[in-house]
Amino acid sequence: MKTTLYPEKCIACGLCQTISSAFDYNDDGIVLFADYPQERTVTLADCPETLLAAKSCPTKAISID
Repeated sequence: MKTTLYPEKCIACGLCQTISSAFDYNDDGIVLFADYPQERTVTLADCPETLLAAKSCPTKAISID
């Protein structure tokens, strides 16, 4: 699934990383991909935890197509 991050929307709440190991944070607590920290859009394997993390993000900083 195509997953896009919008770091400018991230409030560093930590929810996505606690739900899915696909996500991590930079030094300021802003979301990034754990395995692709420099990328903003990647294709991830279908995973219920990643989908839940995106749906749970309070600022919609993660989009899945």
